[in-house]
Amino acid sequence: MKIKNKIFSVLLTSCITFSSAQATKFTLDLDGSPTNIKIQPTMYGIFFEDINFAADGGIYAELIKNRSFEFDEPLTGWKQHNTQTLSHNLDSGFLTIYSDHSKTNKNYAKITVHNDKKYILENEGFRGIGLHKDAKYDFSFDLENISGNISAVNASLVDENGTVISTVPVIIKGKGWQKYTAVFSPSQTVEKAKLQLTFTGNGVVNMDMISLFPQDTWKGRKGGLRKDLVQKLYDLKPGFLRFPGGCIVEGRTLAERYQWKKTLGNVADREYLINKWSSGFAHRLTPDYYQSFGLGFYEYFQLSEDLGAEPLPILSCGIACQFNTGELVHLEELNPYVQDALDLIEFANGDVNTKWGKIRAEMGHPKAFNMKYIGVGNEQWGEDYIERYKIFEKAIHSKYPEIKIISGSGPSPDGEFFDYGWKELKKLNAQIVDEHYYNSAKWFQENAARYDKYDRNGPKVFAGEYAVQSVKTVSPDNKNNWESALSEAAFMTGLERNADVVTMTSYAPLFAHADGWQWTPDLIWFNNLQSYATPNYYVQKLFSNNKGTDLLRIYHNKNSVSGQDKLYATAVKEDKNNEVMIKIVNTDSQEKSIEINPKNIKLGQKLTKTVLSAPVLSSENNFKTENIQPVEDNSVIKKGKFLVKIPAHSLVVLKIK
Repeated sequence: MKIKNKIFSVLLTSCITFSSAQATKFTLDLDGSPTNIKIQPTMYGIFFEDINFAADGGIYAELIKNRSFEFDEPLTGWKQHNTQTLSHNLDSGFLTIYSDHSKTNKNYAKITVHNDKKYILENEGFRGIGLHKDAKYDFSFDLENISGNISAVNASLVDENGTVISTVPVIIKGKGWQKYTAVFSPSQTVEKAKLQLTFTGNGVVNMDMISLFPQDTWKGRKGGLRKDLVQKLYDLKPGFLRFPGGCIVEGRTLAERYQWKKTLGNVADREYLINKWSSGFAHRLTPDYYQSFGLGFYEYFQLSEDLGAEPLPILSCGIACQFNTGELVHLEELNPYVQDALDLIEFANGDVNTKWGKIRAEMGHPKAFNMKYIGVGNEQWGEDYIERYKIFEKAIHSKYPEIKIISGSGPSPDGEFFDYGWKELKKLNAQIVDEHYYNSAKWFQENAARYDKYDRNGPKVFAGEYAVQSVKTVSPDNKNNWESALSEAAFMTGLERNADVVTMTSYAPLFAHADGWQWTPDLIWFNNLQSYATPNYYVQKLFSNNKGTDLLRIYHNKNSVSGQDKLYATAVKEDKNNEVMIKIVNTDSQEKSIEINPKNIKLGQKLTKTVLSAPVLSSENNFKTENIQPVEDNSVIKKGKFLVKIPAHSLVVLKIK
């Protein structure tokens, strides 16, 4: 964050401000009378879905694609130099896939080397392998020495031109399957490197789990998460982490749904699954998009703990994605799905003497994760969803009445299915209903008062997925520009102002690989070496980092500030230090002078004014520069009324203490 410190005299500040902006002054009354409305710690959170290569190729730091030859096309990501299909390859060598379908890790590679001077096996990584100069990378593989005189595997990292930038020989000893390890230290930074394997000697070996990880992962965990991406999540100070999606929860078919139990245990034994988004959009087909589940449910819970966020897992309710097959489980066959939910609660919260609590402990976490929320279905709709939700709700609350259940109102913020879902969920006394909105900037600005008239006695709202679509929903041309972020900020003032109804919110999607995305816009963009925060990210960060604990009322002419004169506002107080935070959004092309008129509240005199703005609405951040980020300005204010300038097209956070 950029910081500028200025201490103004009260008299000078007042004189300049009054003399220059009398005509456009806009008064906001800040009422300190108790509202008895708490801002929930979960108010601003994170929604993680493995779309846009967010997990494999993204936050999960594995650098080798298809490391275990488990894709439906087992050689996806691999290339054999000097090997021909219709040939014995006596002048080089060849690879054959062996399978044992009784195992979850069913495939391994049988490699026959006839001429070790010419046989080369190469992996392309996830749109290349990102390497940092002088960093350390852990390389490993499993190998069984079958026959011949192969004495070493020679592993090399090569740049885009094929030039070797690091190489390590690994000596092969003995027979039987063994794990081998080595460490690379590249001599230069490369965004799109490749791994090449050659052999010393001729013969036959079997290989599996060929892996490459940076040593510098989040918290230094072996085989862990990409540090820069997790740091950006940590900096958001999220109240919850929703995982693992999203439509991948449902799957295109029920067979392809996300099954959390298959993501536990040894990473080498986790069964691969093609990602729903591999063929989700015709404009960005990605047939090489699979889930290794190296980032599984245990790791999601661990990440939630690292971030200080409540874990919020979402489970299949027995309906495949209704945008695809909409395949249903018969109600009389739903029990295994319900049992998955009950077992997950035990995995997260059970003591070490329970079946699933013991498994959690064996994975390294004997202490319970203290899960409080669970989601039933992602964004299903219609009667099929409601009748399945009833069964889940009864089973979960019969055994775990303290768990709060997230239900869904479908993929749209209005319409026939939305109205039906809300009507039925109200009848069932649902606790929290998930609403999704992907709409235009205009829609977000016009709906800032959406929750002002919601039923205060009905279910709470989880604004689980929202993002301005600068062109239209599902368009590959949507941009993370300043207009989209500013409009989201305007809408978010309405979410916060109605904190007695809205208790959880999250932008979506979270991550996007610059060369591997399917959906735009996205909160954080990354390539193999770098990442950058969008303007939308900084909006989320300013709201989350300044959420406070108690809602205050802020009015203009006794009305909430939800678009009058293109202004939006909300106010909160932090009870620990009595700080007051006012968020003001100006969507006008003209600067505004705002007079803050405190009532029934004693304010401090130290004012930190944080401004997020951009020169034009089409402005974006990128890998080279983040021009759009918050700028702080510190000053002193007098007691009572005070004036502030709100720049055109800006989000301003005023922190008073």
